[in-house]
Amino acid sequence: MSLKESCIIIDLSIAAIFFLIGLLFYRSNGKAAGWLSGYVMKPVEERKKYDEKKMSRDYGKRIMLWPVPFVIGAVIDFGFPFKGTLIAWIIWTVMLIRLLTERHKRER
Repeated sequence: MSLKESCIIIDLSIAAIFFLIGLLFYRSNGKAAGWLSGYVMKPVEERKKYDEKKMSRDYGKRIMLWPVPFVIGAVIDFGFPFKGTLIAWIIWTVMLIRLLTERHKRER
């Protein structure tokens, strides 16, 4: 298997995994809130203030956007092997940092 094929397979596999995780969050009816970092650590009284169903759906939508850089990366990898994968990871990292900073600002 060539480098180009490997990169494309990796990109599309990661995209599929992120999409499935996002879909599971979205359809969990609030049960996925327990998977959010730090949420389970909050006292029960404080967790009652949150709408877990809405929160799970919102995070699910966000996670379902994460495959987009990897699909674009797979397309780039057709012409420039590994560059698409690298670009996808950089864009995904920026998306993750934005999500975490927005969450931190909301919880203050």
